[in-house]
Amino acid sequence: MDLLASGLAAIVGILKLCFEAISVLCILLGLIACLQLVIRRPGRLYIPPFIDIRLTLGSWLALGLEFQLGADILGTTIAPSFDTLGQLAAIAVIRTFLNYFLSKEIEQEAKQVSAKPLFTEEPEV
Repeated sequence: MDLLASGLAAIVGILKLCFEAISVLCILLGLIACLQLVIRRPGRLYIPPFIDIRLTLGSWLALGLEFQLGADILGTTIAPSFDTLGQLAAIAVIRTFLNYFLSKEIEQEAKQVSAKPLFTEEPEV
């Protein structure tokens, strides 16, 4: 039984590390995507300032948060004490609120982008 428990703990540890690595990768990919948007931005034609960049980064951050939450859940499966479950609950609530409000902001800005003309002569202030 100890062999099974230690094997399961090792598998969960590896999975947790994978989830955390994927989360970091999501944030890195979001940064790269945003940098590409900044570099490709035309000189005289302006899309509403930085909304497209914020939408891109926000989407990648939300995905990264999902993987972080998954990693936290996996971490508590090894030794679920009341202390670790309480920490998971607090972290889950915080990350869920962050993800919820981030999603709402992304949705709102996406509506703004679709409602405004895409190209203007002058940048908005």
